[in-house]
Amino acid sequence: MGALEKEVGTGLLRSLFGRGRGNPTKQGQTLAVSATPPASPFPEVARPTFARRPITIIAGLVLAMMVIGSCGDSSEPIDGASETSVSGPLTAVCPSPLVIQTDWFPESEHGALYELMGGDYVVDADQKRVSGSMVSQGTDLGIDWEVRTGGPAIGFAPVASIVYSDDSIHLAYADTDLQILSHADVPLLSVAAPLEINPQVVLWDPERYPEVETVADLGDQGIEIVVDDTTGFSRVFTALGVWDSAQLDPSYDGSPTRLIATDGEVAVQAFASAEPFDWARIPEWDKPLSFDLLHNGGFEIYSQTIAIRPDDQETLSPCLEAVVPVIQQAVVDFISAPYRANAIIIDAVETFADFWTYDQALADYSVATQTDLGLVGNGPDDTVGNLDDDRVQGVIDLLRQADMDVPADLSADELFTNEYIDPDIGFR
Repeated sequence: MGALEKEVGTGLLRSLFGRGRGNPTKQGQTLAVSATPPASPFPEVARPTFARRPITIIAGLVLAMMVIGSCGDSSEPIDGASETSVSGPLTAVCPSPLVIQTDWFPESEHGALYELMGGDYVVDADQKRVSGSMVSQGTDLGIDWEVRTGGPAIGFAPVASIVYSDDSIHLAYADTDLQILSHADVPLLSVAAPLEINPQVVLWDPERYPEVETVADLGDQGIEIVVDDTTGFSRVFTALGVWDSAQLDPSYDGSPTRLIATDGEVAVQAFASAEPFDWARIPEWDKPLSFDLLHNGGFEIYSQTIAIRPDDQETLSPCLEAVVPVIQQAVVDFISAPYRANAIIIDAVETFADFWTYDQALADYSVATQTDLGLVGNGPDDTVGNLDDDRVQGVIDLLRQADMDVPADLSADELFTNEYIDPDIGFR
């Protein structure tokens, strides 16, 4: 393996099989990213105030569990509830371990999940899993929490297909476009959205194309774009006339090989929270990259939502009522102080010892970018984690306009619910 392959190998196939991967940038705003990491601890990330004092969530959960306990024999857990020896706010209502299937290796976009991981966590290098006590703001919630890696750990299979082949999985990552396209066979229902804006971008060399500012400019100038043609966005932009199908190269493999080999003649799909920084520090490239979010171009999917099998909703509902607000708070807590969770992420990746690598500089860049671009943040209101009906319906309409395989009677309310969201939790 040559030097270039060693450098680009960490990105190989990162988006092909389910890794969909301030305010968001406005149309026309271009970001140039260099390989210089932010100072650590990073000053770019402000510590937001919270919608509630830290004790409120835990106190509310404890009160709820007291009410549940007063209605029956508290010594008998509900079906599927925790049997852990440590009692806590979630013990009576949630399975233990509570298992979530992600779409890729641990990374800072998954920060809220690792914010909930206790100090007793264990990394399973063979199964590519991280498990431990579930905690929130230092309080043990009384169940175990297991985060499973996607990508190569599941044979690069779509997350939804894995969820339907393994009943031990309770929660899973989902992307709106993939939810729509797979709804007929493996439907998922989103219950929270830790990321407000999809991190996917198209990036290019600003030195070669200084006049390009948006994804639409790439189409206007006929610049070749390396994409994964199994994703929805390229077909949507083609159907809308933003891009011409002739300028699309479907050879995307998750790496910057084409970018480097053509000396920046091509643009490449990527993730704002990783590749613009990671690729800029590859010795064979070693210069800044510019990018524009697909979201800015009108492809406004939710990425990496927390989802369930719809048929499990009735059984899981008591758990979801308690744990979804905990996840919401973890989103805020992680961005406020990401150091502990990022340390777990870096440790897990190092222990896995796979082709994927993740260091502190990339973690710092990711969190700063998530904050600067509004990839994490409140929705159109003051709440974090809720989904917008019009936005989800808009994605359905876009995919139909692109003549993709969308069920004729599908509506937004079949893809998500906000019933478990606490409206008082958000960034302030």
